[in-house]
Amino acid sequence: MSEKRRDKKNRILRNGESQRPDGRYQYTYYDNTGIRRIVYSWRLDRTDATPSGKRPELSLREKEKQIQADLFNQVAVNGGDITVLELVKKYVKTRTGIRPSTAAGYKTCINFLSKNPFGSLRIDKVKMTDAKCWLIDLQKNGRGYSSLHTFRGILRPAFEIAYQDELIRKNPFQFALADVLINDQVTRDAISKREMNEFLDYVKNDKHYCRYYDAFYVLFHTGLRISEFCGLTYNDIHFDEMYINVDHQLQRTSGMEYIIIPTKTNAGTRRVPMTKEVAACFERMIGSRPALRKEPVIDGYTGFLCVDKNGMPKVAMHWEKYFKFALEKHDRIYRLRFPKITPHVCRHTFCSNMARSGMNPKTLQYIMGHSDITVTMNTYTHVKYDDAKEEFARVTAIG
Repeated sequence: MSEKRRDKKNRILRNGESQRPDGRYQYTYYDNTGIRRIVYSWRLDRTDATPSGKRPELSLREKEKQIQADLFNQVAVNGGDITVLELVKKYVKTRTGIRPSTAAGYKTCINFLSKNPFGSLRIDKVKMTDAKCWLIDLQKNGRGYSSLHTFRGILRPAFEIAYQDELIRKNPFQFALADVLINDQVTRDAISKREMNEFLDYVKNDKHYCRYYDAFYVLFHTGLRISEFCGLTYNDIHFDEMYINVDHQLQRTSGMEYIIIPTKTNAGTRRVPMTKEVAACFERMIGSRPALRKEPVIDGYTGFLCVDKNGMPKVAMHWEKYFKFALEKHDRIYRLRFPKITPHVCRHTFCSNMARSGMNPKTLQYIMGHSDITVTMNTYTHVKYDDAKEEFARVTAIG
C-alpha cells in the first residue's frame, strides 16, 4: 500500500490536494467542460491561521466545497469569464419593445460601467457586500439616488439572468435599496388648494404667462400625465359627452424624434371626465391655436392641441420650462416663494384634492390611470392637521 501524501504539518492530503515548496496549498480538478483548473490557498482548513503578511481568503477545503457544489449544480466556472459590463449588455439585448426613456437609462448605465472599474469585474467575483459598497461609494461621490435606483434596476435583473443561466451561485443585487442608500430625492408633494388657486390667479393676470393659463388649469383639474396632455388631439376632446379620451402619449426622444407610445399601463387607457371650466379651457386653446400650413403627422396622429413656433407639438420639456419661468418671475416680483410646481405636481395635486373631497378610491384610481390601487391609496396618507380637522368636523356634523 502506497503511503498517503501529507502536508508539512503531517496532515493527510485528499485527492487533488498538494502543498507547494513555499507552503501554499493547491487543489487540481477538471471543470464540467473537461478543462484542468487549479485553485490556491495559504490555509488547508478553515481553522488554520493566515500566514503573516498574506491576504485573508477562504481555506483550500472551503474552496473545494464550493467547487464541488458548482460542479454538481452545473454552475459555470469563473462566471463564464463574463464581466459586469458584458452581462449588462447581454441583458439589454433581451429587452425588446422598451420605451425611449428606458432605452436611455440602459445607455447611461452601459456608458458608466464602461468607464467604472466595477464594470470590468468578473461576475462571479461580485458579492452582495461588494454591490452594496459600490452603490454607497457612488452616492458618497455625488451620484444621485435616482441614478443609482436606475443602475440597480438594471443590474439586479441582469445578474438574475446570470443566476438562472447557472453562471453564478446567487444574485448579489437581491437586496432592498432603502436598506443601503439614503433617498435624497426631492419629494414632489402636492400643493394646497389655496396655493394652486393663488398660482393660477397670478398666471391668469400676468401679461406674458397668461397664454399658458388654460393649459395649467387643465393639468391641475384633470390629473393627466404631461405626456398624455401633450398627445391630445382634436379628436380626443369630446365636448358633447364631456370627457377626454386618453389612449396614447407623445414623447420626443434624445435624438429629437417625435413618437407616439401607448399609455403607461393598460389602466392608463381611459376616459377622463371634464368640468365645464376644463371644457372652456380646451375651447379657448383650440380657438387660439395658430392655423398651420401643414399639420404634423406623428405615427398616424394629427391635430395636436398645442404646437410650438415651428408647428410641431409641444412636449413635456416645454411645459416644465413654462412652469419654471413663471415661478421665477413671480418670486422675483413679489419676493414670495411658491412651492416647486411641475406638471407632475399638478397631477399629484389633482389626485390629492379628489381624495380629500371624498372621491371613492376605485373611481379615483380609474381617473388617474393607476394600475395598482395602492398607488392611489398612498395619496390618502398625504394629509395634514387642517385636512384632519376639516374631515373630523364633517363627520361629526353628520353624526
